[in-house]
Amino acid sequence: MKLNRRVAMIVAAIAVLAAAGAGIAKAVGVGDDEQVTGPAAGQAKAAALKAAGGGTVLGVERQDGDGAGVYEVEVRRTDGSQVEIHLNAAFKPVGTQADDDTGSNDEQDGD
Repeated sequence: MKLNRRVAMIVAAIAVLAAAGAGIAKAVGVGDDEQVTGPAAGQAKAAALKAAGGGTVLGVERQDGDGAGVYEVEVRRTDGSQVEIHLNAAFKPVGTQADDDTGSNDEQDGD
């Protein structure tokens, strides 16, 4: 009986440590690529495509702190360039950021 109780305590301690580690990772911004799904994703995609002048949506994420807004939508324009469209909670564009994968972040404020 003591062995079973000890095993249960060890398993519980590991679970608590794992949950604490996930909370710390979230607090310091590790793994901020939280994909948006459902109706919010659909609205964000439509608004971003309109703001970008067309193209293909590559992904919709919650804003990770590197720009304005609530949503970050990555769009490949018809000319092949990529841009991140930043949207507020009402799905209105609040800024764009070139996404050329070279480390350049040319931020532009929206209207």
